[in-house]
Amino acid sequence: MDRRLRNRILIFLALAAVAAFILVRLSGRQPVAKISAVLPIRENLSSSVDSNGKVEPISPFVVRAQLDTFVEKVQGVEGQQVKKGQLLLELNVKDAAAQLAEARAKLLRAQDDLRSAKAGGRADDAARAIGDLAKAEAERDRLQRNHDALERLVAKQAATKDELATNELALASAQAEVTRLAGAKKEFGLNLSLSSSRAVLQVQQAQSEVAALEEKVRDGRITAPTDGTLYSLPVKAGDYVRVGDLLAQMADLHRVRVRAFIDEPELGAIQQNEPVKITWDALPNRSWAGRTEIVPKQVVPRGTRSVGELLCAVSNDGLELLPNINVNVRINSQERVNVLSVPRGTVSTENGRRFVFVVKKNPLAVSQSTLEKREIKVGIADSASYEVVSGLQQDELVALPGDTDLHDGMAVKVVNTDSDYVRGQR
Repeated sequence: MDRRLRNRILIFLALAAVAAFILVRLSGRQPVAKISAVLPIRENLSSSVDSNGKVEPISPFVVRAQLDTFVEKVQGVEGQQVKKGQLLLELNVKDAAAQLAEARAKLLRAQDDLRSAKAGGRADDAARAIGDLAKAEAERDRLQRNHDALERLVAKQAATKDELATNELALASAQAEVTRLAGAKKEFGLNLSLSSSRAVLQVQQAQSEVAALEEKVRDGRITAPTDGTLYSLPVKAGDYVRVGDLLAQMADLHRVRVRAFIDEPELGAIQQNEPVKITWDALPNRSWAGRTEIVPKQVVPRGTRSVGELLCAVSNDGLELLPNINVNVRINSQERVNVLSVPRGTVSTENGRRFVFVVKKNPLAVSQSTLEKREIKVGIADSASYEVVSGLQQDELVALPGDTDLHDGMAVKVVNTDSDYVRGQR
């Protein structure tokens, strides 16, 4: 056989083999993976953080016992709306009242002593000191006149020296008495000055004692410091309380604070003034709106969790949220309207980059498609969807994960493209 003819036959056979292989590939006889796919949709997305929290009053008023005593009467009722000055409870202050009466009497005596000291001492004591000195001076002056007269008479030999000596002895005694009484009067003045200072101090001490006991008696009547809700009244009549024991707690509960415990990985998504939704298991059909107020600056242990304590201001016009109850907290950190989105399950992550597998139709085999691994940019996410910022069109089918691992260029057959059904199963 001619060599050129033989070469042509070999080339023909090779081309036939290639063609046969291609036909087999395109005929669909080779097994292909069956997958579900979904079309991206446009929807409103809200990226939220869910956690738990505790309700707190914003500006609580705490009333504590100021003396050791018994609770006499309880006038308030826990949960009651009260007005400023309204009587809540009474403590037994009989001992303090008796001590107050005695202290007031002591103050009156001290004030009387002070007035006397400022007026020169008690009138009878002052008059006695002045009168005794004046009498002694008069007697001394009389004896001095006698002494002068007797000296003249002795000189004329009309009186004896014995009479003069007797008078001199009496005069010396009278002078000594004048000196003694003048000293006593001076000492009386000094004592009067000391008594005045002492009386001032005694009055001040008595006034302080009276003021302290008056405060104790007033502390026996526990009244509301402001308008608000009496949300804690832990004592009852007959209870013994000590100084510092809690008697009552109240606050204006029209606005409350919720202390939300946010897990550490989610703290980066929290900002100030974001909308908050509060729910309470005890009232499952109610919710309360608020805003984030103070973002945590540190992480603290709470049981087995590491959390930041986020403070939220919440409206409570119906006064249904009570202090210290446990509530559910949802922080809507970001919201997007009418954005393109895909199910979270369709998005894979590699080295911080996001990918989806786009289903590409095979023009040579209508029943088959291939997968294209494509990087996309995502925005916010909720529990079900990712926002697609770029890299994908709304009319492009995206493969859903299944029993078979997906990879780029993979031959697939789409068996389910019911978008609503697929999203309902997510």
